[in-house]
Amino acid sequence: MYAGNSSVPQSEEKAELHVFAAASLSEAFRTLGKAFELRHPGVGVRFNFGGSQQLVQQIVQGADADIFASANMKQMGIAVKSGVIDISLPKVFARNRLVVILPKNNPARLATLNDLAKPGVKLVLADSSVPAGQYAVQILERCSAMKEFGSSFRITVLKNVVSYEENVLAVLSKVKLDECDAGIVYASDITRDSTHEVMRMYIPDDLNIIAEYPIAPVSESRAKKLAGAFIEYVLSDEGGRTLSDFGFMRVKQSDKR
Repeated sequence: MYAGNSSVPQSEEKAELHVFAAASLSEAFRTLGKAFELRHPGVGVRFNFGGSQQLVQQIVQGADADIFASANMKQMGIAVKSGVIDISLPKVFARNRLVVILPKNNPARLATLNDLAKPGVKLVLADSSVPAGQYAVQILERCSAMKEFGSSFRITVLKNVVSYEENVLAVLSKVKLDECDAGIVYASDITRDSTHEVMRMYIPDDLNIIAEYPIAPVSESRAKKLAGAFIEYVLSDEGGRTLSDFGFMRVKQSDKR
């Protein structure tokens, strides 16, 4: 059970904690942040959400960050290599899978993954520099290796992409506003406020990508104990239940590293 603010020194009890987190964590982390503030009177949790690659660049360039939570291990690895994160500290706190989303009225009448290759379909993806964009292309590559899709599936589908967005929230917005026929986001992106605003098309497990989310304190943090307490809360059973409520896959304690 999470022990509250017992491990946070009094000098840090009235402070701000700056958390740089992947855009797909927005709703879940805001909820975690509010709960953490209630357990640590005087502490304000301030979030900077964005593409993981953008966040790494900001931290490396000296942004005031205490914690980095990435949507993949690659960007956390870049942070470690750049010296802003200690190599021994990142821990996986959640996992996620991807899903195809469609406007509620499904104007292109898409029913299966194969339909993404139909001529004239307007598809929106996260940019290739963003973990979700990389995962989407990997899924298309897996499809292309299967007979039922055909070897040209990835190429054909990518020709239907009408825009590449800076993060998954921008992809979700395009679909909700009927500005495209389909998008690919994380399953967690459509579990609450958006669940009735879009349709979803599930991607089979053998084609899907399971994203791992690592979290770690920033080496130059000015609130190291407070950062440690927040990470402890995210990794706790209570934190895990909150993440699960927002559509993330729970990580067993034995799996966290």
